[in-house]
Amino acid sequence: MFTGIIETLGVVQKIEKEGANVHFSISSDITNELKVDQSVAHNGVCLTVTTIKDDKYRVTAIHETLEKSNLGSLEVGDKVNMERCMLNNGRFDGHIVQGHVDQIGTCIEVTEENGSWVYRFEYATSSGNVTVEKGSITINGISLTCFDTKENGFSVAIIPYTYENTNMHQVTVGDTVNLEFDIVGKYVQRLINR
Repeated sequence: MFTGIIETLGVVQKIEKEGANVHFSISSDITNELKVDQSVAHNGVCLTVTTIKDDKYRVTAIHETLEKSNLGSLEVGDKVNMERCMLNNGRFDGHIVQGHVDQIGTCIEVTEENGSWVYRFEYATSSGNVTVEKGSITINGISLTCFDTKENGFSVAIIPYTYENTNMHQVTVGDTVNLEFDIVGKYVQRLINR
């Protein structure tokens, strides 16, 4: 389980395709603290560390993960948001995040608001996912609060700290992001649809 509070940024160093899978070699300032078999969220996608060498480690994304997330569009040099699993004795600063991306969304507007930024995203409604006003959403692994929610879209406000310490500063109009909708909202939606 994760909280959506990003620890650090990793940098993609190498991308290798093997059948339908893609292996990513990533460097980060916490690589020396990782261990093989550990789960780490990358742009909100929970992936298992398979090897570690020097300041780089390797994770693998399967076909379904690549289809449901924006990991398949990563290139060498891209920054990824990283979060290790929550410690059971730690503070719960974000919200319940599973590291299971529900679908991608598209950035349709970015507005600078006197030192902060407002991002507007749209997503396909075919999966039945919903957002609620002042509810939680995870964008590229970042726990954020929705506002101006509509049937297929929402806005989030980004403070300077989040802008500088995550890859939100790279997101521009037309870019896709990974969305994980609030787990409580998903259960409520499923019960209503029964």
